[in-house]
Amino acid sequence: MGSIPMQREADIRASATDPGRPGPPAVVRTSLPGNPLAPAAARRFVRAALADWTELGVPAAAGITDRLADDAVLLVSELVTNAVVHAGTAVELMCRLDDVLPGELTETLLIEVADHHPSRAVRGDHRPPSLGTPEYGRGLHLVATLSESWGITYRTGTKSVWARLPVEGVQAVHEIESYASEQALQRGLRAAEILAPLPNQASQDTDWVNRGALSFLAEASDLLAGQFDQDLVAALAGQLLVPRLADWCAVWLDDGTAHNSVGLQGARLARVWHTSEHRIEELRRVLEKEPPHVPDTAGSGAFPLPWPGEALTGGPAGAALAYRLTAGGRVLGTLVIGRSGLVRFPDEVTGLVEDFSRRVALAISTARRYQRQANISQVLQRGLLPSKVADIPGVESGLVYEPQDKGGPGGDFYDVFQAGDGRWCFALGDVQGKGPEAAVVIGLARPWLRLLAREGYQVAEVMDRLNQLLLDDATEAADAAAAVVAVAGGQGVPPDSPTSRFLSLLYGEIVPYEGGVRVTLACAGHPLPLVMSAAGEVREAATPQMLLGVVDDETYTSESFDLRSGETLLCVTDGVTERRTGRRQFDDGDGLAKALSGCAGLDAQLVAERIRRLVHEFSERPPDDDLALLVLRAR
Repeated sequence: MGSIPMQREADIRASATDPGRPGPPAVVRTSLPGNPLAPAAARRFVRAALADWTELGVPAAAGITDRLADDAVLLVSELVTNAVVHAGTAVELMCRLDDVLPGELTETLLIEVADHHPSRAVRGDHRPPSLGTPEYGRGLHLVATLSESWGITYRTGTKSVWARLPVEGVQAVHEIESYASEQALQRGLRAAEILAPLPNQASQDTDWVNRGALSFLAEASDLLAGQFDQDLVAALAGQLLVPRLADWCAVWLDDGTAHNSVGLQGARLARVWHTSEHRIEELRRVLEKEPPHVPDTAGSGAFPLPWPGEALTGGPAGAALAYRLTAGGRVLGTLVIGRSGLVRFPDEVTGLVEDFSRRVALAISTARRYQRQANISQVLQRGLLPSKVADIPGVESGLVYEPQDKGGPGGDFYDVFQAGDGRWCFALGDVQGKGPEAAVVIGLARPWLRLLAREGYQVAEVMDRLNQLLLDDATEAADAAAAVVAVAGGQGVPPDSPTSRFLSLLYGEIVPYEGGVRVTLACAGHPLPLVMSAAGEVREAATPQMLLGVVDDETYTSESFDLRSGETLLCVTDGVTERRTGRRQFDDGDGLAKALSGCAGLDAQLVAERIRRLVHEFSERPPDDDLALLVLRAR
């Protein structure tokens, strides 16, 4: 399916720029085709709408949290699935963020899903209606559980199901990154609790599977796809299956070196989950002592197993099934489930868990590839950055380095090294792009900086030569890319080919003397360095010049000044100055200089840590760029 058409009302931006202005609430609408792709499109649509309202600063959006977003996505997924399965028509989706309504205490998020077949009942079936409150299925059980109010509205030619979610609070900033994995598990458990058939009511399993399988698999795919740790995938799989489809679940992970046809010896029992928490360790001991025997001929389908161990006979025996977790032709592990009181699992449950196990296998495969790439990136990162920062006589140094991608090489780099007797050099750079392309430029620039400095070249000369080196390297890269395209039968260089190697760089030389140090530096396309006096007065310490790797035969100049006792030199990358909250940047209105002036009297590392903290606190969202700060303070 292509992009989702989204109709936005003009008053959204008006109310965002003028919070006091009265007017209509924030509203977005879209039309979705009546096919199985609609629920996934609806989930993306709702998440995009909530993110946009938050970014625009819509007044009621201050209370949007991750929990609210997750509940909204679960709810809209079920409503759209219901409309597609039971009406089979195109679906109209509306999402509206209301200010506090009369008689209510909080803002609300209204979600409405309309189809064009009003004669069909919501989640109905062909059986005669029972006495009392009708059971429309797990879909409306979920809606009723999540929302504070909901209902069905019939209009000419359409039927609409709507629900209101309370918008109650703002998530603490420090929770955004720290608890991401824990929140993923909580979301999975919350989904399981709401959508699961009631415990010990096996007669409802078939009915629930027929009605809720599509939503279950869609939500499971979303939750599993966001995990990049195979152990977390195994844990989440257990949370999703128990108690919804099984009383207990176990996941073995196999590195592919020791799996055989006589059992699971050599595989690691990564996760055990049971409806009774106090029986988890008991079940783990049984399974570790007597791993199930699953022959290689079992394939990815369900393979029946005997009920494990005498230690589980405290309750009724039951049925157990094993599923090979296979992706890309490789066995990655085994998923085993069990449910007491059954002679065999219903075929509907068996097939659903088989579909689920394929998604688990794909998620494990993705997590392993990510981890391998992360390990490579970390090794590469260690090679691109100095193992330690050189000690400069008479100078304290403070450093903060935070790549935006924690598992890969960032585009920022730093260096502080001795260039000769009585001379030390420092550099803080930012390469265009990230990942392997940035690593290539850093791997080129940092060693050349050291080599040229130790050969006795002055600051401006080092910049001139590095600029020419980047241009020559870019030309060679373009020629190589053109040759590849020519061999493939294409014409020209692909638009996304790395033909440019831009680098912003702050590079300087320090010569200590009695009572201070002499600093000579040049700034090429980089945020200007700041100097703070002992009294807290701040000034810029360089003149801006052209990025490196842009203009051939560019001539760079350097500037010199004395850094006296108690004075501080602050160097940062644009991840600091361009940190955003809404439309504002951290350095708007000399924000960085003001932040530095409040650091008078602090040593170099404390200055670096305070600036880092202020940058993080500037926005509720995690930084979307690398952060690097280098602080040099004359003793």
